[in-house]
Amino acid sequence: MANLGLGGALFALMMVLIVVRMPIAISMLLCGALGFGLLAGWQPLMAMLADVPYSRVANYELTVIPLFVLMGQFAAHSTIGSSLYQSARAWVGHFRGGLAMATIGGCAAFGAICGSSVATGATMASIAMPEMRRYGYSGALSTGVLAAGGTLGILIPPSIILVIYAILTEQSLAHLFLAAIIPGLIATVGYALAIWVYVRVVPGAGPAVEPAPWRERVRSLGAIGPVAAIFFLVIGGIYFGVFTPTEGAAVGAAATGGLAWAMGGLRKEGVRKAILETAKVTGMIYLILIGAEFYSAFLALSQLPQGLSQWIGGLGWSPYAVLLMIVGIYLLLGCVMDGLAMILVTVPVFLPLVLGLDFGMSPEATAVWFGILVLVVVEVGLITPPIGINVYVINSMAEGVPMRDSFRGIVPFFVSDLVRIALIIAVPTTTTWLAGLS
Repeated sequence: MANLGLGGALFALMMVLIVVRMPIAISMLLCGALGFGLLAGWQPLMAMLADVPYSRVANYELTVIPLFVLMGQFAAHSTIGSSLYQSARAWVGHFRGGLAMATIGGCAAFGAICGSSVATGATMASIAMPEMRRYGYSGALSTGVLAAGGTLGILIPPSIILVIYAILTEQSLAHLFLAAIIPGLIATVGYALAIWVYVRVVPGAGPAVEPAPWRERVRSLGAIGPVAAIFFLVIGGIYFGVFTPTEGAAVGAAATGGLAWAMGGLRKEGVRKAILETAKVTGMIYLILIGAEFYSAFLALSQLPQGLSQWIGGLGWSPYAVLLMIVGIYLLLGCVMDGLAMILVTVPVFLPLVLGLDFGMSPEATAVWFGILVLVVVEVGLITPPIGINVYVINSMAEGVPMRDSFRGIVPFFVSDLVRIALIIAVPTTTTWLAGLS
Protein backbone atom coordinates (compact mmCIF):
# COMPACT_ATOMS: atom_id res chain seq x y z
CA MET A 1 0.00 0.00 0.00
CA ALA A 2 2.90 2.34 0.77
CA ASN A 3 4.30 1.69 -2.70
CA LEU A 4 0.95 2.63 -4.25
CA GLY A 5 0.84 5.82 -2.20
CA LEU A 6 4.33 6.78 -3.34
CA GLY A 7 3.39 5.95 -6.94
CA GLY A 8 0.34 8.18 -6.77
CA ALA A 9 2.21 11.02 -5.06
CA LEU A 10 5.07 11.10 -7.57
CA PHE A 11 2.64 10.77 -10.48
CA ALA A 12 0.82 13.85 -9.15
CA LEU A 13 4.14 15.67 -8.70
CA MET A 14 5.13 14.88 -12.27
CA MET A 15 1.82 16.23 -13.55
CA VAL A 16 2.34 19.45 -11.60
CA LEU A 17 5.87 19.85 -13.01
CA ILE A 18 4.57 19.36 -16.56
CA VAL A 19 1.71 21.81 -16.02
CA VAL A 20 4.17 24.50 -14.84
CA ARG A 21 6.05 23.92 -18.12
CA MET A 22 9.06 21.92 -16.93
CA PRO A 23 10.22 19.84 -19.94
CA ILE A 24 8.48 16.48 -19.91
CA ALA A 25 11.75 14.56 -20.24
CA ILE A 26 13.16 16.19 -17.09
CA SER A 27 9.86 15.77 -15.21
CA MET A 28 9.70 12.05 -15.98
CA LEU A 29 13.40 11.53 -15.25
CA LEU A 30 13.29 13.33 -11.89
CA CYS A 31 10.14 11.64 -10.61
CA GLY A 32 11.02 8.24 -12.05
CA ALA A 33 14.56 8.30 -10.66
CA LEU A 34 13.42 9.54 -7.25
CA GLY A 35 10.73 6.87 -7.00
CA PHE A 36 13.04 4.11 -8.24
CA GLY A 37 15.69 5.13 -5.71
CA LEU A 38 13.22 5.16 -2.83
CA LEU A 39 11.80 1.74 -3.73
CA ALA A 40 14.80 -0.17 -5.10
CA GLY A 41 17.68 1.65 -3.42
CA TRP A 42 20.16 4.30 -4.47
CA GLN A 43 22.86 1.88 -5.58
CA PRO A 44 20.57 0.21 -8.16
CA LEU A 45 19.56 3.71 -9.28
CA MET A 46 23.22 4.62 -9.86
CA ALA A 47 23.66 1.47 -11.94
CA MET A 48 20.54 2.35 -13.91
CA LEU A 49 21.77 5.89 -14.50
CA ALA A 50 25.02 4.49 -15.86
CA ASP A 51 23.33 2.06 -18.25
CA VAL A 52 19.90 3.30 -19.39
CA PRO A 53 20.78 6.55 -21.23
CA TYR A 54 22.93 4.59 -23.66
CA SER A 55 21.08 1.26 -23.83
CA ARG A 56 17.69 2.90 -24.38
CA VAL A 57 18.70 4.85 -27.47
CA ALA A 58 21.38 2.49 -28.86
CA ASN A 59 18.60 0.47 -30.41
CA TYR A 60 18.22 -0.31 -34.11
CA GLU A 61 14.42 -0.03 -33.90
CA LEU A 62 14.69 3.61 -32.84
CA THR A 63 16.38 4.59 -36.09
CA VAL A 64 12.89 4.67 -37.57
CA ILE A 65 12.26 7.93 -35.67
CA PRO A 66 14.90 10.21 -37.27
CA LEU A 67 14.14 8.73 -40.70
CA PHE A 68 10.42 9.51 -40.49
CA VAL A 69 11.24 12.95 -39.04
CA LEU A 70 13.62 13.57 -41.96
CA MET A 71 10.90 12.48 -44.38
CA GLY A 72 8.59 15.14 -42.95
CA GLN A 73 11.31 17.79 -42.92
CA PHE A 74 12.09 17.22 -46.60
CA ALA A 75 8.40 17.75 -47.35
CA ALA A 76 8.19 20.84 -45.13
CA HIS A 77 11.19 22.52 -46.82
CA SER A 78 9.86 22.02 -50.35
CA THR A 79 7.00 23.05 -52.61
CA ILE A 80 5.13 19.75 -52.13
CA GLY A 81 2.62 21.35 -49.75
CA SER A 82 1.93 24.18 -52.17
CA SER A 83 1.32 21.78 -55.06
CA LEU A 84 -1.06 19.67 -52.98
CA TYR A 85 -3.01 22.72 -51.87
CA GLN A 86 -3.31 24.09 -55.40
CA SER A 87 -4.60 20.72 -56.58
CA ALA A 88 -7.30 20.67 -53.90
CA ARG A 89 -8.13 24.32 -54.59
CA ALA A 90 -8.67 23.60 -58.27
CA TRP A 91 -11.29 20.96 -57.46
CA VAL A 92 -13.24 22.47 -54.54
CA GLY A 93 -12.29 26.17 -54.40
CA HIS A 94 -15.44 27.26 -56.24
CA PHE A 95 -17.72 25.96 -53.48
CA ARG A 96 -18.71 28.15 -50.56
CA GLY A 97 -15.96 27.55 -48.01
CA GLY A 98 -14.03 25.81 -50.78
CA LEU A 99 -10.63 27.29 -49.91
CA ALA A 100 -11.04 26.02 -46.34
CA MET A 101 -11.98 22.58 -47.69
CA ALA A 102 -8.95 22.70 -49.98
CA THR A 103 -6.83 23.44 -46.92
CA ILE A 104 -8.16 20.32 -45.20
CA GLY A 105 -7.48 18.27 -48.33
CA GLY A 106 -3.97 19.69 -48.59
CA CYS A 107 -3.29 18.96 -44.91
CA ALA A 108 -4.52 15.37 -45.30
CA ALA A 109 -2.34 14.77 -48.35
CA PHE A 110 0.66 16.48 -46.77
CA GLY A 111 0.15 14.44 -43.60
CA ALA A 112 0.73 11.29 -45.67
CA ILE A 113 4.42 12.22 -45.92
CA CYS A 114 4.83 14.40 -42.82
CA GLY A 115 4.21 12.95 -39.37
CA SER A 116 4.21 16.26 -37.49
CA SER A 117 1.13 18.26 -36.61
CA VAL A 118 2.91 21.59 -36.14
CA ALA A 119 4.90 21.18 -39.38
CA THR A 120 1.74 20.32 -41.33
CA GLY A 121 -0.20 23.26 -39.92
CA ALA A 122 2.64 25.77 -40.32
CA THR A 123 3.45 24.64 -43.88
CA MET A 124 -0.14 24.86 -45.05
CA ALA A 125 -0.64 28.18 -43.22
CA SER A 126 2.11 29.84 -45.25
CA ILE A 127 0.38 28.64 -48.42
CA ALA A 128 -3.35 28.84 -47.69
CA MET A 129 -3.57 31.84 -45.36
CA PRO A 130 -2.74 34.47 -48.04
CA GLU A 131 -5.30 32.92 -50.41
CA MET A 132 -8.08 32.91 -47.80
CA ARG A 133 -7.25 36.49 -46.81
CA ARG A 134 -7.33 37.57 -50.46
CA TYR A 135 -10.84 36.23 -50.94
CA GLY A 136 -12.25 37.65 -47.69
CA TYR A 137 -12.37 34.59 -45.46
CA SER A 138 -12.97 35.40 -41.79
CA GLY A 139 -10.03 35.22 -39.42
CA ALA A 140 -11.88 32.69 -37.26
CA LEU A 141 -12.48 30.23 -40.11
CA SER A 142 -9.07 30.62 -41.75
CA THR A 143 -7.08 30.09 -38.55
CA GLY A 144 -9.48 27.47 -37.18
CA VAL A 145 -9.29 25.32 -40.30
CA LEU A 146 -5.49 25.49 -40.37
CA ALA A 147 -5.17 24.59 -36.68
CA ALA A 148 -7.56 21.66 -37.04
CA GLY A 149 -6.16 20.55 -40.40
CA GLY A 150 -2.67 20.45 -38.95
CA THR A 151 -3.74 17.72 -36.52
CA LEU A 152 -4.13 15.37 -39.50
CA GLY A 153 -0.33 15.30 -39.66
CA ILE A 154 -0.12 13.07 -36.58
CA LEU A 155 -3.07 10.83 -37.48
CA ILE A 156 -2.57 9.98 -41.14
CA PRO A 157 0.46 7.66 -41.30
CA PRO A 158 3.36 7.85 -41.09
CA SER A 159 2.93 9.41 -37.66
CA ILE A 160 5.75 10.06 -35.21
CA ILE A 161 3.43 9.64 -32.21
CA LEU A 162 2.26 6.25 -33.55
CA VAL A 163 5.91 5.23 -33.86
CA ILE A 164 6.44 6.19 -30.21
CA TYR A 165 3.27 4.30 -29.18
CA ALA A 166 4.42 1.21 -31.07
CA ILE A 167 7.81 1.27 -29.33
CA LEU A 168 6.28 2.00 -25.93
CA THR A 169 3.70 -0.81 -26.13
CA GLU A 170 5.62 -3.26 -28.36
CA GLN A 171 2.83 -3.30 -30.95
CA SER A 172 3.16 -3.78 -34.69
CA LEU A 173 3.88 -0.46 -36.38
CA ALA A 174 2.39 -1.76 -39.64
CA HIS A 175 -0.90 -2.59 -37.90
CA LEU A 176 -1.00 0.82 -36.23
CA PHE A 177 -0.35 2.63 -39.50
CA LEU A 178 -3.11 0.71 -41.27
CA ALA A 179 -5.47 1.19 -38.33
CA ALA A 180 -5.07 4.97 -38.58
CA ILE A 181 -6.05 5.24 -42.26
CA ILE A 182 -9.85 4.97 -41.91
CA PRO A 183 -10.02 7.34 -38.88
CA GLY A 184 -7.85 9.73 -40.90
CA LEU A 185 -10.29 9.64 -43.79
CA ILE A 186 -13.22 10.06 -41.39
CA ALA A 187 -11.47 13.10 -39.89
CA THR A 188 -10.92 14.64 -43.33
CA VAL A 189 -14.56 14.17 -44.35
CA GLY A 190 -15.77 15.31 -40.92
CA TYR A 191 -13.77 18.53 -41.10
CA ALA A 192 -15.08 19.22 -44.61
CA LEU A 193 -18.65 18.74 -43.36
CA ALA A 194 -17.93 21.07 -40.42
CA ILE A 195 -16.85 23.75 -42.92
CA TRP A 196 -19.98 23.14 -45.02
CA VAL A 197 -22.17 23.72 -41.97
CA TYR A 198 -20.13 26.68 -40.69
CA VAL A 199 -20.31 28.72 -43.90
CA ARG A 200 -24.09 28.27 -43.95
CA VAL A 201 -24.49 29.38 -40.36
CA VAL A 202 -22.06 32.29 -40.95
CA PRO A 203 -22.57 33.01 -44.69
CA GLY A 204 -19.86 35.64 -45.11
CA ALA A 205 -17.12 33.58 -43.46
CA GLY A 206 -16.05 31.64 -46.55
CA PRO A 207 -17.08 33.01 -49.96
CA ALA A 208 -16.69 30.95 -53.11
CA VAL A 209 -13.97 31.76 -55.65
CA GLU A 210 -13.96 31.54 -59.42
CA PRO A 211 -13.95 27.92 -60.71
CA ALA A 212 -10.73 26.57 -62.21
CA PRO A 213 -10.79 25.37 -65.84
CA TRP A 214 -11.10 21.59 -66.27
CA ARG A 215 -7.69 21.47 -67.94
CA GLU A 216 -6.13 22.99 -64.83
CA ARG A 217 -8.00 20.56 -62.56
CA VAL A 218 -6.77 17.52 -64.47
CA ARG A 219 -3.22 18.87 -64.64
CA SER A 220 -3.23 19.52 -60.88
CA LEU A 221 -3.69 15.81 -60.21
CA GLY A 222 -0.06 15.33 -61.18
CA ALA A 223 0.96 16.63 -57.75
CA ILE A 224 -1.09 14.00 -55.92
CA GLY A 225 0.22 10.95 -57.80
CA PRO A 226 3.83 10.98 -56.50
CA VAL A 227 2.72 11.64 -52.91
CA ALA A 228 0.19 8.80 -53.07
CA ALA A 229 2.87 6.53 -54.53
CA ILE A 230 5.25 7.29 -51.65
CA PHE A 231 2.46 6.72 -49.11
CA PHE A 232 1.49 3.32 -50.52
CA LEU A 233 5.12 2.33 -51.05
CA VAL A 234 6.00 2.97 -47.40
CA ILE A 235 2.83 1.68 -45.72
CA GLY A 236 2.30 -1.22 -48.14
CA GLY A 237 5.96 -2.20 -48.10
CA ILE A 238 6.00 -2.37 -44.30
CA TYR A 239 2.69 -4.26 -44.06
CA PHE A 240 3.52 -6.87 -46.70
CA GLY A 241 6.99 -7.45 -45.31
CA VAL A 242 8.90 -6.07 -48.29
CA PHE A 243 11.00 -4.14 -45.81
CA THR A 244 11.16 -3.46 -42.08
CA PRO A 245 9.71 -0.25 -40.57
CA THR A 246 13.21 1.23 -40.46
CA GLU A 247 13.87 0.33 -44.09
CA GLY A 248 10.43 1.69 -45.01
CA ALA A 249 11.24 4.96 -43.26
CA ALA A 250 14.54 5.16 -45.15
CA VAL A 251 12.77 4.50 -48.46
CA GLY A 252 10.16 7.15 -47.60
CA ALA A 253 12.77 9.73 -46.64
CA ALA A 254 14.80 9.09 -49.80
CA ALA A 255 11.71 9.17 -52.04
CA THR A 256 10.34 12.35 -50.41
CA GLY A 257 13.74 14.03 -50.66
CA GLY A 258 13.99 13.05 -54.33
CA LEU A 259 10.46 14.30 -55.04
CA ALA A 260 11.12 17.58 -53.21
CA TRP A 261 14.33 18.10 -55.21
CA ALA A 262 12.64 17.25 -58.51
CA MET A 263 9.78 19.69 -57.83
CA GLY A 264 12.31 22.47 -57.39
CA GLY A 265 11.61 23.44 -53.81
CA LEU A 266 14.45 21.67 -52.02
CA ARG A 267 18.02 22.84 -52.54
CA LYS A 268 21.26 22.87 -50.56
CA GLU A 269 20.07 25.28 -47.86
CA GLY A 270 16.77 23.41 -47.50
CA VAL A 271 18.60 20.09 -47.09
CA ARG A 272 20.83 21.63 -44.41
CA LYS A 273 17.84 23.01 -42.49
CA ALA A 274 15.97 19.70 -42.80
CA ILE A 275 18.91 17.74 -41.37
CA LEU A 276 19.47 20.20 -38.50
CA GLU A 277 15.77 20.22 -37.58
CA THR A 278 15.71 16.42 -37.73
CA ALA A 279 18.63 16.29 -35.30
CA LYS A 280 16.88 18.68 -32.89
CA VAL A 281 13.55 16.81 -32.95
CA THR A 282 15.22 13.40 -32.67
CA GLY A 283 17.35 14.53 -29.71
CA MET A 284 14.25 15.79 -27.93
CA ILE A 285 12.37 12.53 -28.53
CA TYR A 286 15.30 10.38 -27.42
CA LEU A 287 15.67 12.39 -24.20
CA ILE A 288 11.97 11.89 -23.54
CA LEU A 289 12.35 8.14 -24.09
CA ILE A 290 15.20 8.02 -21.57
CA GLY A 291 13.00 9.80 -19.01
CA ALA A 292 10.14 7.43 -19.83
CA GLU A 293 12.38 4.42 -19.13
CA PHE A 294 13.01 5.59 -15.56
CA TYR A 295 9.35 6.47 -15.13
CA SER A 296 8.21 3.04 -16.38
CA ALA A 297 10.66 1.23 -14.10
CA PHE A 298 9.32 3.18 -11.12
CA LEU A 299 5.71 2.44 -12.11
CA ALA A 300 6.50 -1.28 -12.28
CA LEU A 301 7.95 -1.22 -8.76
CA SER A 302 5.13 0.88 -7.32
CA GLN A 303 2.48 -1.37 -8.94
CA LEU A 304 0.37 1.73 -9.57
CA PRO A 305 -1.16 0.37 -12.84
CA GLN A 306 -2.13 -2.90 -11.12
CA GLY A 307 -3.56 -1.03 -8.12
CA LEU A 308 -5.56 1.23 -10.43
CA SER A 309 -6.91 -1.81 -12.30
CA GLN A 310 -8.01 -3.46 -9.06
CA TRP A 311 -9.67 -0.28 -7.86
CA ILE A 312 -11.55 0.23 -11.13
CA GLY A 313 -12.54 -3.45 -11.14
CA GLY A 314 -14.00 -3.05 -7.66
CA LEU A 315 -16.30 -0.28 -8.85
CA GLY A 316 -18.25 -2.73 -10.98
CA TRP A 317 -18.34 -0.44 -14.00
CA SER A 318 -18.82 -1.77 -17.52
CA PRO A 319 -15.75 -1.76 -19.82
CA TYR A 320 -17.18 1.09 -21.89
CA ALA A 321 -17.91 3.19 -18.81
CA VAL A 322 -14.25 2.79 -17.78
CA LEU A 323 -13.16 3.71 -21.30
CA LEU A 324 -15.31 6.85 -21.29
CA MET A 325 -13.74 7.85 -17.99
CA ILE A 326 -10.26 7.46 -19.52
CA VAL A 327 -11.28 9.50 -22.57
CA GLY A 328 -12.59 12.22 -20.24
CA ILE A 329 -9.26 12.29 -18.41
CA TYR A 330 -7.44 12.63 -21.73
CA LEU A 331 -9.68 15.52 -22.78
CA LEU A 332 -8.90 17.30 -19.50
CA LEU A 333 -5.16 16.61 -19.82
CA GLY A 334 -5.27 17.98 -23.36
CA CYS A 335 -6.04 21.40 -21.88
CA VAL A 336 -2.63 21.58 -20.18
CA MET A 337 -0.32 19.04 -21.88
CA ASP A 338 1.02 18.38 -25.37
CA GLY A 339 0.32 15.14 -27.24
CA LEU A 340 3.65 13.36 -26.77
CA ALA A 341 3.55 14.11 -23.04
CA MET A 342 0.09 12.58 -22.72
CA ILE A 343 1.13 9.42 -24.56
CA LEU A 344 4.26 8.80 -22.52
CA VAL A 345 2.80 9.72 -19.14
CA THR A 346 -0.54 7.93 -19.36
CA VAL A 347 -0.21 4.91 -21.65
CA PRO A 348 1.90 2.88 -19.17
CA VAL A 349 -0.89 3.43 -16.62
CA PHE A 350 -4.00 3.12 -18.78
CA LEU A 351 -3.09 0.42 -21.31
CA PRO A 352 -2.79 -2.43 -18.74
CA LEU A 353 -6.16 -1.35 -17.37
CA VAL A 354 -7.79 -1.39 -20.83
CA LEU A 355 -6.22 -4.77 -21.72
CA GLY A 356 -7.76 -6.20 -18.56
CA LEU A 357 -11.27 -5.32 -19.76
CA ASP A 358 -13.39 -7.33 -22.18
CA PHE A 359 -14.21 -5.44 -25.40
CA GLY A 360 -14.73 -8.61 -27.45
CA MET A 361 -11.37 -8.31 -29.21
CA SER A 362 -7.97 -9.94 -28.98
CA PRO A 363 -5.36 -8.20 -26.79
CA GLU A 364 -3.46 -7.00 -29.90
CA ALA A 365 -6.61 -5.62 -31.51
CA THR A 366 -7.55 -3.90 -28.24
CA ALA A 367 -4.08 -2.33 -27.93
CA VAL A 368 -4.19 -1.06 -31.53
CA TRP A 369 -7.76 0.25 -31.16
CA PHE A 370 -6.88 2.00 -27.90
CA GLY A 371 -3.76 3.48 -29.50
CA ILE A 372 -5.75 5.06 -32.33
CA LEU A 373 -8.42 6.26 -29.91
CA VAL A 374 -5.75 7.91 -27.74
CA LEU A 375 -4.17 9.48 -30.80
CA VAL A 376 -7.51 10.98 -31.86
CA VAL A 377 -8.06 12.39 -28.36
CA VAL A 378 -4.50 13.77 -28.41
CA GLU A 379 -5.46 15.55 -31.65
CA VAL A 380 -8.25 17.30 -29.77
CA GLY A 381 -5.72 18.48 -27.20
CA LEU A 382 -3.77 20.24 -29.94
CA ILE A 383 -6.69 22.63 -30.50
CA THR A 384 -8.07 22.82 -26.94
CA PRO A 385 -7.48 25.90 -24.76
CA PRO A 386 -5.55 27.01 -22.79
CA ILE A 387 -2.58 25.23 -24.44
CA GLY A 388 -3.86 24.34 -27.94
CA ILE A 389 -0.37 24.51 -29.44
CA ASN A 390 -1.66 24.33 -33.02
CA VAL A 391 -3.94 27.31 -32.43
CA TYR A 392 -1.06 29.38 -31.03
CA VAL A 393 1.25 28.46 -33.93
CA ILE A 394 -1.33 29.35 -36.57
CA ASN A 395 -2.45 32.52 -34.78
CA SER A 396 1.16 33.73 -34.64
CA MET A 397 1.21 33.49 -38.45
CA ALA A 398 -2.13 35.32 -38.88
CA GLU A 399 -1.42 38.98 -38.32
CA GLY A 400 -4.35 40.94 -36.97
CA VAL A 401 -6.49 37.93 -35.94
CA PRO A 402 -7.33 38.01 -32.19
CA MET A 403 -6.61 34.79 -30.29
CA ARG A 404 -10.25 34.57 -29.21
CA ASP A 405 -11.30 34.44 -32.88
CA SER A 406 -8.87 31.60 -33.54
CA PHE A 407 -10.24 29.57 -30.63
CA ARG A 408 -13.79 30.37 -31.71
CA GLY A 409 -12.91 29.14 -35.18
CA ILE A 410 -11.96 25.65 -33.96
CA VAL A 411 -15.37 25.02 -32.33
CA PRO A 412 -16.96 23.25 -35.35
CA PHE A 413 -13.87 21.07 -35.74
CA PHE A 414 -13.88 20.26 -32.02
CA VAL A 415 -17.49 19.08 -32.37
CA SER A 416 -16.47 16.97 -35.38
CA ASP A 417 -13.68 15.42 -33.30
CA LEU A 418 -16.09 14.48 -30.52
CA VAL A 419 -18.36 12.75 -33.05
CA ARG A 420 -15.36 10.87 -34.43
CA ILE A 421 -14.29 9.76 -30.95
CA ALA A 422 -17.80 8.43 -30.32
CA LEU A 423 -17.76 6.58 -33.66
CA ILE A 424 -14.40 4.91 -32.96
CA ILE A 425 -15.60 3.80 -29.51
CA ALA A 426 -18.93 2.50 -30.81
CA VAL A 427 -17.48 0.84 -33.92
CA PRO A 428 -13.97 -0.49 -33.16
CA THR A 429 -13.75 -2.01 -36.65
CA THR A 430 -13.09 1.49 -37.98
CA THR A 431 -9.56 0.89 -36.67
CA THR A 432 -9.12 -2.89 -36.69
CA TRP A 433 -10.66 -3.92 -40.02
CA LEU A 434 -7.99 -2.61 -42.37
CA ALA A 435 -5.24 -3.98 -40.10
CA GLY A 436 -6.85 -7.44 -40.26
CA LEU A 437 -7.34 -7.64 -36.48
CA SER A 438 -10.32 -8.91 -34.53
